[in-house]
Amino acid sequence: MSVSDPAGVDAGARRAPRRLGRIGGLALLAVVVALMAWDTKVVRIGSALDARQAAFSPETYGAETYPKIRDAIVAKAVDAVTLAKAIAADKDAAIAQYGTPGGVGPVFAVSFTGTVGERKSSLFAVAVDGLADGPLIRIQSGPAINGTELRDATGTVSFGQFTNQIEYQDAGSALNNEMKIEVLHDLDRDTLTGKTVSVVGVFRLINPKAWLVTPVVLDVK
Repeated sequence: MSVSDPAGVDAGARRAPRRLGRIGGLALLAVVVALMAWDTKVVRIGSALDARQAAFSPETYGAETYPKIRDAIVAKAVDAVTLAKAIAADKDAAIAQYGTPGGVGPVFAVSFTGTVGERKSSLFAVAVDGLADGPLIRIQSGPAINGTELRDATGTVSFGQFTNQIEYQDAGSALNNEMKIEVLHDLDRDTLTGKTVSVVGVFRLINPKAWLVTPVVLDVK
């Protein structure tokens, strides 16, 4: 015998819609959870995808990438006398043979030995044998290093590898900073004039008569 309320409505009949509502809500929740799981990508820590999703660290990038850039520049470097003659004879041919194209100008890797001359701010002129009538060669000595020649020298670093222009610029600065740590940290600028240096570095060809070299090797004799 069922129990009815004073109005004659069965109590079980009243509870049935509530049970159905709860069941429907649980079913809907299960569907939502399933859809979330379907749309969720699992990223293993340390994987390539995890590295891409992590925030860009200029310090980490510079430390990991600079040694590769440095070694590539050293391997590609052309003797300054040879390079100056090639540029003077046929600039386009010299770019095709020795340079790496760039938006502002091609970048060349160069090597030379010479005598350090006058210092102007952070720049030192270097007199190289065989280039008395050639380009004025100056080296950047820091602490400020201008340009993105290290980033652009090898052609292996491109804008598409980064999220935006800021990261791309930060990558160039990070390589410059890493070079300063490795090459310029112990450089005695006050006593450099008059000494002989052997240099491997890069410059952007804007003015063929003036090369501003960012060094990756700077040996003081």
